[in-house]
Amino acid sequence: SSEGPFTVFAPTDDAFAALPEGTVDSLLADPEGALTDILLYHVASGEVLAETVVTLDTATTVQGEDVAISVVDGNVFLNETVQVIITDIKADNGVIHVIDGVLLPPSTMAEADEDMMDEEMMGTIVDIAVADGRFETLVAAVTAANLVDTLSSEGPFTVFAPTDDAFAALPEGTVDSLLADPEGALTDILLYHVVADAVMAETVVTLDAATTVQGGDVAISVVDGNVFLNETVQVIITDIKADNGVIHVIDAVLIP
Repeated sequence: SSEGPFTVFAPTDDAFAALPEGTVDSLLADPEGALTDILLYHVASGEVLAETVVTLDTATTVQGEDVAISVVDGNVFLNETVQVIITDIKADNGVIHVIDGVLLPPSTMAEADEDMMDEEMMGTIVDIAVADGRFETLVAAVTAANLVDTLSSEGPFTVFAPTDDAFAALPEGTVDSLLADPEGALTDILLYHVVADAVMAETVVTLDAATTVQGGDVAISVVDGNVFLNETVQVIITDIKADNGVIHVIDAVLIP
């Protein structure tokens, strides 16, 4: 409503309605985030009438990114697919051109694509452990202890996951002995690596201890920026997200 002047490419109600279900509600719930970026991507500084628009290849928006402009068979398109359907609605502080779709900034689309890729790549904690390749012994132990279904359930869980090297560092014969008695010490040890909640690294560093599904507590300390469990086991990779929780990789096996 300020003096401007501005040029606004204004999507119709039908244009917003054509967005994927829930998109508008999601944007309105976070007005200072993507919504503001998207709205400002529909605004250019200056009054640019249709006779000038058709001479341009791009227009820089108030959001900072460019909108591509093309003319096909006498029709004006923005970013190749959004058509200008009414032009030159004049206002005291600029002009409105009506468009038949919502313009999405390239940066917003890139973030959405990345989020979709992350979602597609995620699986359960067990799925991720299997696919990773560094947790073959852990996966074998979880399978032997019949905990696959548990750690594939809704959760959420936090798993402190020892690498294969961590298991290999145990005294010779220990892993074979544990696998031979999966319902005994093996189950206790595995459940001592699981917390019944999704605890991200930023929260882990604020804790002195975490209570495990096994029932015992794991002590947590931060030394020179490194996180240690029970004083000697270091967290070496954090926040591997799964559909049902999060994995933090550790360099040794925790013993209850």
